[in-house]
Amino acid sequence: MVAPARIDELLRTGGIVDLDGPITPETQFVPGGAVWFHRDLPDETPVPFDITVVHRDTVLLVADKPHFLATIPRGRHILQTALVRLRRELDLPDLVPAHRLDRATAGLVLFVVDPARRGAYQTLFHRRAVRKEYEAIARYDPDLELPRVVRSRIVKDKQVLAAREVPGEPNAETEIELLAHRDGLGRYLLRPLTGRTHQLRLHMNSLGIPILGDNFYPTITDKPVDDFGKPLQLLAASLGFTDPITRQPRRFDSTRTLQAWHDPDGWATVSAAGYTGGPVAGDAPTHGPTSTDP
Repeated sequence: MVAPARIDELLRTGGIVDLDGPITPETQFVPGGAVWFHRDLPDETPVPFDITVVHRDTVLLVADKPHFLATIPRGRHILQTALVRLRRELDLPDLVPAHRLDRATAGLVLFVVDPARRGAYQTLFHRRAVRKEYEAIARYDPDLELPRVVRSRIVKDKQVLAAREVPGEPNAETEIELLAHRDGLGRYLLRPLTGRTHQLRLHMNSLGIPILGDNFYPTITDKPVDDFGKPLQLLAASLGFTDPITRQPRRFDSTRTLQAWHDPDGWATVSAAGYTGGPVAGDAPTHGPTSTDP
């Protein structure tokens, strides 16, 4: 909601317009008319991690997003989003995303450079024609039988932060495989066959192995927006599909790793106050996901 005092200020400075231009407090009311103004941008804490571009051509751009960076403007995240950053840094004002990735999740996001082609690539995701693989770090349970397919019914109510599993016909399906384990932690490969909100996080939690750093499941915890410690250990590791324009196979792999696997003590102790702008282990490059213990 915009405060009345701010409305008065916008009227004085010409910040509210109709079809004929700026209006003033003396402008006569027109029944059924319309006026416009740009809402004020929220104060945003800069996300101190870079976006890596793993592929760029005249049609597509594949970005490797860090943790804590939203994909698109929403709510209190406007400038500190992957879309706005890439548009500005690469001078691509028409760049649009073909899908979204949660702010807490790191990894690959597919953008379309030519907006006229956006529909073709969005349709791939709607038709579930994109092969997606994620990596996650969670507690190792020697009694848990893996690999397995987890199926459940997930619902997400508006204005409620967390999704939930409910009885009924399954609408969410995930293949889960253990890649390696050491020191009580497991490194998991997740293949979502559907795309429900927080599906991977819910399915891992339902197995009793919630993903490290998850502040939603099993319990919602309040984490300040400027706290960059203990990132969710979930990575969108690869994207594969048949290109709808060229009909050629495409595959892209993340350049990131999950910090809790190779530096669990560092992951557990880093906080926003301790971040100084230097390299972060969780953003270290790698040669992409593998199916063996590194």
